[in-house]
Amino acid sequence: MSNFAPIMFAGLIVFLLLGFPVAFSLGACGMFFGFVGIELGLLPEALMQALPLRIFGIMQNETLLAIPFFTLMGLILERSGMAEDLLETIGQVFGPMRGGLAFAVIFVGALLAATTGVVAASVISMGLISLPIMLRYGYDRRLATGIIAASGTLAQIIPPSLVLIIMADQLGRSVGDMYKGAFVPGFILTGLYVGYVALVAVVFPKRAPALPPEARAYRESNGSSGYPSLVVLMAISTLVAVFLARHMADIHTWLEGHEVTSVPTDEKIVAALCGAVVVAFLIAAGNRALKLGLLSKLAERVTFVLIPPLLLIFLVLGTIFLGIATPTEGGAMGAVGAMIMAILRGKLNMSLMKQALNATLKLSSFVMFILVGATVFSLVFQGVDGPRWVEHLLTQLPGGQVGFLIAVNIMIFFLAFFLDFFELSFIVIPLLGPVADKLGIDLIWFGVLLAVNMQTSFMHPPFGFALFYLRSVAPDKEYTDKVTGQRIPPVTTMQIYWGSVPFVCIQLIMVALLIFFPGLVTGGLDKVEKVDMDKVTNMLENMPSQDYSAPPMPPGFGAPSSDTAAPATPGEGASAPDGSAPAAQQEGAAAPDPMQAVQDALKQENK
Repeated sequence: MSNFAPIMFAGLIVFLLLGFPVAFSLGACGMFFGFVGIELGLLPEALMQALPLRIFGIMQNETLLAIPFFTLMGLILERSGMAEDLLETIGQVFGPMRGGLAFAVIFVGALLAATTGVVAASVISMGLISLPIMLRYGYDRRLATGIIAASGTLAQIIPPSLVLIIMADQLGRSVGDMYKGAFVPGFILTGLYVGYVALVAVVFPKRAPALPPEARAYRESNGSSGYPSLVVLMAISTLVAVFLARHMADIHTWLEGHEVTSVPTDEKIVAALCGAVVVAFLIAAGNRALKLGLLSKLAERVTFVLIPPLLLIFLVLGTIFLGIATPTEGGAMGAVGAMIMAILRGKLNMSLMKQALNATLKLSSFVMFILVGATVFSLVFQGVDGPRWVEHLLTQLPGGQVGFLIAVNIMIFFLAFFLDFFELSFIVIPLLGPVADKLGIDLIWFGVLLAVNMQTSFMHPPFGFALFYLRSVAPDKEYTDKVTGQRIPPVTTMQIYWGSVPFVCIQLIMVALLIFFPGLVTGGLDKVEKVDMDKVTNMLENMPSQDYSAPPMPPGFGAPSSDTAAPATPGEGASAPDGSAPAAQQEGAAAPDPMQAVQDALKQENK
């Protein structure tokens, strides 16, 4: 029995190495070892009877409905031309500086991550749109391919990430808390990408040149760039955001009719950002409607292209952060919002809907099949005390929490060479989560940490999925550029591989930062008060004893016989021997409540 769990785990590896699909490998391995265990008398026959209930439980899990909703939202936005417009617009904003196109790819990748949540959609769309432009203006091929693949994988960590939804489900934590925890690490990782591109642009300027003047489309009639009005509009929006954040309590007081002294930080951020983008949009819309001419072409273009998806992101994530909507409801609202935006752009038609629904169905079915297979494997693995074997294996590692996290992340990094994040989430996380919880590791921190590590499964050669997505759209033959008429050499597979290496290193640096600075994840979460049960026990033991005996029972119910002198009940107006009123009649007298005393003591302790 003690060796059955490692044999079962080794059997799963054999199934995977034979090339069978992961979902079928998990299910087949679980069923095979389940029947073997029953025949050997190691498992009860009733074990497999619990399997249908587990599968029905998966089908009834409303949290997993967020996956198809967010997938549909992202695919509609991506296929309605939003990614192309965003890249063109932001590319024009950053174009005059060295590395501007690469900066634009990073920022658009972050926006697509916050709207699509699907790595394949982000990488393929940006590969089709941005790679020809970067090759046209002389970008180094390794830098160009690396930045496209890396920015596409931001969909792994920036909410509403699909992997975070699955992490929350597998670790038994709130999706909203998982989103909150991943918010800051997502921005830091984006900043590290920007920092690397800036360093390359300074040290090797020829690898990331600026756009030539003839490629800058949004210029004024007098030849000016139009940046001053854009800067002024951004400054006004920033002032509005700061004002709203500082006076949010006053706004609540005015709306609710009573004094509000404090407002949660996440509510301040969401409301301030929503207010800022709405004000900027109203200014731009009023300027265009009234033909005031206060804004440049560039400022108007940035406002009308950038603000609608930003507003949708803030509304979807804001409702989840604030607890107004569940992730499933937020995803449904996002899908409806994406349809409305596509209608307003004139891009929504039956063909686009069929494509988006078909892709959503395929991805959702893929996830569900893996989850069902993982459930079969997990049921049998738990029956043979597999979690205890994993716990004993990992809790004995040197270094405590840090040693455990380092060892687990090394294991995840190498497993990611062969498995994608769905497979890792359903196979490995259920085994590691209980061990992390027993070691006192915050599971939100643990989930975000592993999500960042799993990003590398899309990036590192030779099996990185993002690299294969980019390979499918990158030119493999020499071609003639439509704008310049120049012959452009093809992009080789080795250039794509070498381009990903610096960004894999950056992601590993991010993993190290999260291990040693957990506050990057847990700093924005609501603090949960933990009750020390030892203190509660000691308080109860040291409390003064009280007489909680029942009052005398009336005759006929076990009271003393009538010939025995019995004390009169308070209702009969009897008085105490000393002439004072009975205790029950004394003003404010009541029997002390021991639980209330404990609660009061705990409150004083916390103060």
